[in-house]
Amino acid sequence: MSATTNYINELKKMGDFLTLSRANEWHLDDSEFMLANGTQVNVHDTGVIEFQPQVHSSKDIVLSSAIHGNETAPIEICDQLIKQVLLGQLQLAQRVLFIFGNPQSINIGKRFVTENLNRLFNGHHSVDGIAMNDERRRAKKLEDYVSDFFTRGGANRARCHYDLHTAIRGSKNDKFAVYPFLHGKPWKKSQLQFLLSCGVNTVLMMKSAATTFSYYSSFVHDADSFTVELGQVKPFGENDMSRFAKTRDTLTALISQKEVSYKEFNANDFELFAVHRSINRTAQNFSFPFSDDAENFTGFSKGELLATDGETCYYADVEGEAIIFPNADVALGQRALLTVIPLQLTDNII
Repeated sequence: MSATTNYINELKKMGDFLTLSRANEWHLDDSEFMLANGTQVNVHDTGVIEFQPQVHSSKDIVLSSAIHGNETAPIEICDQLIKQVLLGQLQLAQRVLFIFGNPQSINIGKRFVTENLNRLFNGHHSVDGIAMNDERRRAKKLEDYVSDFFTRGGANRARCHYDLHTAIRGSKNDKFAVYPFLHGKPWKKSQLQFLLSCGVNTVLMMKSAATTFSYYSSFVHDADSFTVELGQVKPFGENDMSRFAKTRDTLTALISQKEVSYKEFNANDFELFAVHRSINRTAQNFSFPFSDDAENFTGFSKGELLATDGETCYYADVEGEAIIFPNADVALGQRALLTVIPLQLTDNII
């Protein structure tokens, strides 16, 4: 019996695609098989599994996690959903591609192995003069799998990609989403309603192109795509999964129902922010004046120090300017801090 046949039989019996992926950190031979309920299963690679329901569907959905391997709550949510599908406990109504982005980083319990995977999308994996590594090759493969998935779905279908994360720091707004830059296209009320159903009422509107996985799907494939931050990083076994019940239940409905009804849109339900500026680390001696446990969305008074980058000091230039994703340990040239300011909805929403 071949190794592929063995793992197919094990998947049918146990439904444990996460363990299989962690045991094959950078590659797994592709395979396909059918479940008893008629669902077509395609294992494209380690961490990449596609489900095609027998019934007619209208949506092509990508659910990714473990782009950073130590962000465990989203991994556990997706692991549970995959198991339910493989074991026939959850009948799908839509095409779904699940991705565990970086299995080796899961195994070592770190954000990444060599390089931050979420800085390598939208073509940034292949840059002249920069040597390839496993994460750069993985980013290219993940782009290809998403492109193939959406392309095979065909035109005139809803496309969405929810890239699930947890933040390094705690947050005054425990769960929040990042809406990629849309290049002038309108935001969608329906997507904000979906996020609210997931328990996410805080949304950060980006104003420039990015190297993130969610931006890639939005920009290249015109998918409704978000980076969704579900609380703070914790090791496996330390997540209070009851805190993610709304997210899990909403994702379950999304993939198992033909149409999902959400609460009627009300702008007052949301706290929206716009990016004010991005501060990159350019010097070895980069530091923040605030403590390591300062939370995302902490606001600063105008004139307060935000960061020191070598000889350059950055001060808040807007009252209430708030910090997001501060990380003084990023590689030189990469973003060390975003700052945001409150945003009111405009007419550019449908």
